[in-house]
Amino acid sequence: MPQKPNNGPLAGIKVIELCHVMAGPACGVMLADMGAEVIKVEKIPGGDETRRTVPPKIGDEAASFLMMNRNKRGIAVDLKTEDGKRVLRRLLKDADVVTENYRRGAMERMGLGYEALKKDNPRLIYCAISGFGRSGPYADRGGFDLIAQGMSGLMSITGEGPGRPPVKVGAPVTDITAGILAAMGILAALHARSRTGEGQMVDTSLFEAGIALTYWQSAIALATGVAPGPMGSAHPLNAPYEAFETSDGWITLGAANQTTWLRLVALLARPELASDPRFAESSGRIQNRIALAKTLAPEFRKRSSAEWLAALEGAKIPAGPVLDVLQMQADPQTLAREMVVEAEHSALGAVKTLGTPVKFSGTPGGVRRGAPRFGEHTREVLREYGFADSEIERMAREGAIGMLD
Repeated sequence: MPQKPNNGPLAGIKVIELCHVMAGPACGVMLADMGAEVIKVEKIPGGDETRRTVPPKIGDEAASFLMMNRNKRGIAVDLKTEDGKRVLRRLLKDADVVTENYRRGAMERMGLGYEALKKDNPRLIYCAISGFGRSGPYADRGGFDLIAQGMSGLMSITGEGPGRPPVKVGAPVTDITAGILAAMGILAALHARSRTGEGQMVDTSLFEAGIALTYWQSAIALATGVAPGPMGSAHPLNAPYEAFETSDGWITLGAANQTTWLRLVALLARPELASDPRFAESSGRIQNRIALAKTLAPEFRKRSSAEWLAALEGAKIPAGPVLDVLQMQADPQTLAREMVVEAEHSALGAVKTLGTPVKFSGTPGGVRRGAPRFGEHTREVLREYGFADSEIERMAREGAIGMLD
């Protein structure tokens, strides 16, 4: 199948990705979906650790690797060898961006840190993604999503309520958010470069990503000196704004302002709630959230989820079903927004993947190719960068690079 045309807003931007697992590859996927040419440089031996994050597999490939690395070309390079370093330096000489998520100092020890690389390419934007950032007392620590969720405060506000064990957010939110922040930082640096002509270093972390997700709770803590705790599905600044059980499942309800609250009172045929001093105003509903939820819960158990959702939509009250991931993927809105699409993999054929979450009217991005097999594009990329076939074959024999063929 021919590759789809690249009309994305970042077409022409070259990105060299030295990242593995989640946060860095998430950044790369977003840039690639928007049209950047992303060349993923995998280590020898073994490549990205996500290749071994199984099960599940699709054919011989890890499903997680396929998800995080579509739209990229992949090469295999041993950066501990002089030839491997030479290959990377040549790729970086005219690159716009390099991303890496090594521990602090690793790139410098290989002679590939930002200060060294910018001498060859002053326009280079160097993005470092780490557990805790490149400065501060924790800069040398490794980082994982679970650790960042715990230390950023996220786990203290996630869960069913006080006195229960700490709970992480189900998705690796600090990994993914760090990838989003890195992509945002890179785009800002590209904009700055268009004015100054100079690249710069972009530095973000899983820890900071987790902190950024506590905006509401941090506002409360800074204002009151009291650390908020877990509230289940409820909200610290709105009520009723949580999940309610129906006769056959669960729905979420967002009657968060006075207008929608009064619409809900009318829909429930409970006019006395509008004049109840505990619930009459937003501040009272927040202070008496538990009592309010106990009052409303029996009402929602009287009808099915479908009946309630139809009634709430008719009354213009925000609400929705609680879907599992397969139900979400089959939802008509998901499909209409092209958030489940197919990527053409060179060995597996069409593989389903998530679509591009940002839409552009004039320069649409999208999924153009599947994830690379290990070393799939090494020969192709090195030829493009001026390496002769004889030199490529020699480096492959000596283990500096890896290739499929």
